[in-house]
Order: sequence, then C-alpha cells, then structure tokens
Amino acid sequence: MTSAPASSDNYCYRHPGRQSYVLCQRCARTICPECQVQAAVGVHCVECAARDRQQAPRVKRGRPAILQNLTGRDAPVVTYAIIAVCVVVFLLQFLPGVTQALQFAGAYVMPATGAPFEPWRMLTAAFVHGSILHLLFNMFTLFVFGSALERLLGRGRYLALYLISGFGGSVAVTLLTSPLQPVVGASGAIFGLMGAYFIINRHLGGNSVQLLVLVALNLAYGFLVPGISWQAHVGGLIAGALDALVYVRTRPRRLKTVQVLLVAAVAVALVAITAIRVLL
Repeated sequence: MTSAPASSDNYCYRHPGRQSYVLCQRCARTICPECQVQAAVGVHCVECAARDRQQAPRVKRGRPAILQNLTGRDAPVVTYAIIAVCVVVFLLQFLPGVTQALQFAGAYVMPATGAPFEPWRMLTAAFVHGSILHLLFNMFTLFVFGSALERLLGRGRYLALYLISGFGGSVAVTLLTSPLQPVVGASGAIFGLMGAYFIINRHLGGNSVQLLVLVALNLAYGFLVPGISWQAHVGGLIAGALDALVYVRTRPRRLKTVQVLLVAAVAVALVAITAIRVLL
C-alpha cells in the first residue's frame, strides 16, 4: 500500500504547475514524470535517489588475482630471494675469481686430491650459472615450481626443501663423477622441487602424468647432451622427493616435532654420505 502524499494537492513538489498522482516510494511526495527516478520497486524522487547513491556500499576494485598472488601477503618471497641471489651472483661472475670460488667439484671436499677443504661449495654452486641461457632457464623453472611449493609448504619448509635438494645434487656429484670436474647451477635443487611437487601432488590425488613426462625429458636431456651434470639432477630429484615424503607423512600439527627431526635426519644422512666418500 502506498503512503499518502505529503501535501493535500496532486501537484509535483518541485514543479507546482505540473499535476501528478505518482508518489515517491520513500518520502511519499507527489512527483511528475521529469522528477521520477526508476527504482527496483516503483519510483523515487530526485532527492531520495541521490541519498540512496550516497549510502550505497562502495565496491573496492582489487588488483587482478595474478598480481595478488605475486605481490600480496602470500607472495613467494623466498623464491624471489633465491632468484635475486642467483642474478646477483651471475653479475659478480664477471669479476675474476668469483666463479672459481663458488663452483663445486668433489675435489673441494676431498683433501686427498690436494685441493683445499671447502665443503660450502656444495651449496654455493647452486647459485652459480654457466651462461645467461642457463640462468634464465633455471630461474623460470624455479619460479613455476618454487612459487607453487612455497605456498603449499610455507616459507620455512620450502627453503629447507630447496637447500636439501641442492645439497643432494652435490652429494651425487661427489659419488658419481670425477672429483676434479667442476659443476655449477641450480638444476639439482630444481629437480628436487619437481620431485617434491610430484610426491605432494600424488598425495593430494592430482594427476602427475604431465609432470612425469617433463621430468623424464629433462633427465634424458642430461644423459644425452654432453656438458650437463645428470648426477646433480638425479641426486637433487631423490633428495627433494624424500624430503617431500617426510612432509606429507607428517602433516598433522601434532607431528611437527617428528617432521623437523626427520628433515634434519635427511640432511645429516647427506652429510654422512659425503663424509664416508671423503674418508674412502
């Protein structure tokens, strides 16, 4: 039912000379066709329509979803940091002696070879690259898999996964190749990320066929093309998959301490394997 008009006559409240029998649904004033503003139900006068517009909630336009993922609270900052370190190290490689000081070969952990004992090279080699194409390919792959894993695992677990994978690649180089052969690149760590992604994806019920094909092609490429350390690829893949297996088997919060101990055990096992190789 419509309310009675505010005045006793049937003329528009804004244009007294115009007769009208239409009432504003809000204030019940008589309004002519010129003063009518169509509403969801009935019509409103000009003042009521303006008041509605002022009181209507403002829709804040957010950034596109892809920008939120890349720069928001959940941005993969650890992945960005690793990429930044690799780029800075690559630029520093143009200075004499930098590459030689950071690259890895088994000789640097085996004093019997006559080389100095410098085990940190087993990690620093993952930030050194042989060419701009080598760097770009590794960083793109790191961005794709690293960003996804960092959001799934959290920054601490993801960083541990990356470092253990890179270390596992160097351990495999120590075991499977000449101790005098220098090795550089993040490929071992990146293969570890792919191995971890496969384990986690399978645990969550995802389809991993495409990932398996990608890993197989990259492994085959390392075996068939000279100058590529397939040993680092295999070692990183195994270490990353093993670390991810620990994560998926200890997901409940009550197993957090067990998870930390098992991840530490993986790292200690890699150190022990290296120590045994050095002593032998």
